[in-house]
Amino acid sequence: MSVRSKAAGALAPQVASGFVRSALDRAIDGVGPLRPVKKAADSKLVDAGGDVEKAITAMVRSHTAVAGIQGFVTNLGGIAAFAVSVPANAVGVTLVQCHLVAGIAHLRGYDIENPRVRNAILACMLGEDEVRSLVKKGRLPGDPMVLATAPAHDAELDQRLSHEVTKALVGRTVGRRTVTMIGRRVPFLGGAVGASSDAWSTWQIAQYATSELRNRRHIQAPKG
Repeated sequence: MSVRSKAAGALAPQVASGFVRSALDRAIDGVGPLRPVKKAADSKLVDAGGDVEKAITAMVRSHTAVAGIQGFVTNLGGIAAFAVSVPANAVGVTLVQCHLVAGIAHLRGYDIENPRVRNAILACMLGEDEVRSLVKKGRLPGDPMVLATAPAHDAELDQRLSHEVTKALVGRTVGRRTVTMIGRRVPFLGGAVGASSDAWSTWQIAQYATSELRNRRHIQAPKG
């Protein structure tokens, strides 16, 4: 077993699956300098003259930059409660990414209060490769678009998704710890690698979300 796998196994029990749901709720409602998603996204839409895709591009650009600024996460209000079991950087980046994907969903016409849409947002957080693997294994019924437009809400799916996203978070957290250990020996390397990694992963998640959450602004979303 690799050092990273052992570290992930040791950290996993400390991170409750409810963390990702709490992070998503806080991101959507607004936390620290992150305004409530609807207000932030609508503001981008106004700045873009009503052009949804331009507004999304602006959100992706700003959030990717924010994810790469390591010092930003320490200024996020309310993160202390999470940081007991998850490093502050991991918490901050998770909140930023949840906020971004929820903003994309809102701009594309999805009701981000709908539990099916929230499941789709979390699925986007996993990334395309992981979602494909889980669909193939029967752990997920389909890709994020399928989850967002499902005819009914599946409460059991909530738990499975929370578990899978938590596992992914633990893996990323272990990766950050490895970078930190290297950075202690090489001045500035840890911070530079960590910042670029967070920015890159945020950009990738955004690209997946924009490809999956297709425009439904003129389609009546299912109730419930």
